[in-house]
Amino acid sequence: MYLSLFLSIYLSIYLSIYLSILSVFICFLFVSLSMILSFSLLGNLSISHPLPLSLPSLSLSYLSIYLSIYLSIYLSIYLSIYHWFVSIYLSVFSSIYLSMDLCIYFNWFLYFLSLSLSMTVFFSLTYCVLISPYLPTYLPTYLPTYLPSLSIYLSIYLSIYLISCFNNFATFNTLTDFLTPLLSRFPV
Repeated sequence: MYLSLFLSIYLSIYLSIYLSILSVFICFLFVSLSMILSFSLLGNLSISHPLPLSLPSLSLSYLSIYLSIYLSIYLSIYLSIYHWFVSIYLSVFSSIYLSMDLCIYFNWFLYFLSLSLSMTVFFSLTYCVLISPYLPTYLPTYLPTYLPSLSIYLSIYLSIYLISCFNNFATFNTLTDFLTPLLSRFPV
């Protein structure tokens, strides 16, 4: 019993470290590509159309490229370590205190929370940067002018981190374990 518990903890730590490193690499790759595409789009828009006060010129857009890539790398490492500790916590306490179903539901709750935050910030970015400058002036602006720059970092990072998390093997196994009881109720 103790040997199996030790082996499960050891394997979970080893796989978590490996998947965290892979997740950081995937995050860095996709965030770098998304930053190049997004800020080249913003650069083209700033030439032909006026942008909000938070992005007044091309020089600030180029400066935001370096800052956003730096922040995305920092946040990807930070949240990957956080995801690693959460996976270790779930693997240890699932074999001791909690049931496996509860761990699966808690894991899906974390993904749902990150997805909700990502979609909220993404649509706020879409409203502030792409929709709000072209609306009539009598319509109210619900978000401050500094939010588009912050939304760029958060929305792109959270969406890419969510994609990398769903590409992990642990998430695929969680999805399989979650869908198997549901699919077994329907006859083929």
